[in-house]
Amino acid sequence: MRFAFRVAKHVKSNTIVYAKDRATVGIGAGQMSRVDAARIAARKAEDAAKEAGLKQPLTKGSWSPPTRFFPFADGLLVAIEAGATAVIQPGGSVRDDEVIKAADDHGVAMVFTATRHFRH
Repeated sequence: MRFAFRVAKHVKSNTIVYAKDRATVGIGAGQMSRVDAARIAARKAEDAAKEAGLKQPLTKGSWSPPTRFFPFADGLLVAIEAGATAVIQPGGSVRDDEVIKAADDHGVAMVFTATRHFRH
């Protein structure tokens, strides 16, 4: 998860990074919407898996940090649908309880850092 968090720090905001086994498997960067960023990153992982002849994208079992936080559960739910099993985020949204509940409901680990990455 540290690797994924470090990568997210260096990618233009708003970013979602999917990482697995110390490698990025999907990056959605510079979007106005975290949901769109999560979808783009998942799509890139799907395309790469198809090109490599894999049966499923490497986002299955991945970790996913956003550059800032999940202000709503929708971005998190896209990451979960893509296969993320853990997320790391700074927290600080007035809706943190909603996001935590969504993670708990889907059995996804969530680590709070209290550190935001936001690169323009």
